[in-house]
Amino acid sequence: MSRLSYKLYYQRNLPHFQPSGATLFITLRLAGSLPKEVMLLLEEDARTKEAEIELITDPQLQKQAVTQAQEQLFNKWDAALDAAKQSARWLANPEVAEMVCEALHYRDQRVYSLDAYCVMPNHIHLVCTPLEKQDSSVSISEIMQSLKGYTGHQANKILGRQGTFWQHESYDHVVRDEADYQRIVQYVLDNPVRAGLDARWVYSK
Repeated sequence: MSRLSYKLYYQRNLPHFQPSGATLFITLRLAGSLPKEVMLLLEEDARTKEAEIELITDPQLQKQAVTQAQEQLFNKWDAALDAAKQSARWLANPEVAEMVCEALHYRDQRVYSLDAYCVMPNHIHLVCTPLEKQDSSVSISEIMQSLKGYTGHQANKILGRQGTFWQHESYDHVVRDEADYQRIVQYVLDNPVRAGLDARWVYSK
């Protein structure tokens, strides 16, 4: 598996790295939110960058190149989501967006500490710290299964539709330090502004 893919491609059975007590930056996107041709271009870009990284022999420089490539490719992926106007945009429905916000707040101090989020027409960004339980933290998979299962079911009821609501996998990134945290939170809060959208569905603690 590509060293870049789990940061970018939202495929099933991706590895997720979750150190105990870590703050996470998580992105969920709607099923069908990106056209196939756009996904193919993004995947080709990732393969090209990985081939370039494999030529770097210094381990420290290679690690830095991976981090930089992941950030660059995520920005392209997120920009593609913001630009996708003809694909699934069910979160643009105010009733659906409000329900998702309520679900995010409901889980605050139950399974995670909620720091920030924004709800976009076809994806959401979430910054949170899973709570500790016994010798570990509440797992990402446990949080996502509950959140996506409930909101997907409720959204389909609101929209009068059937079928998969969320893409099966989510992107998650461990926040490295305070500077990384501040950058990510600002990125989340600015996402609607960058996309020229109403910032009603934005939260920061």
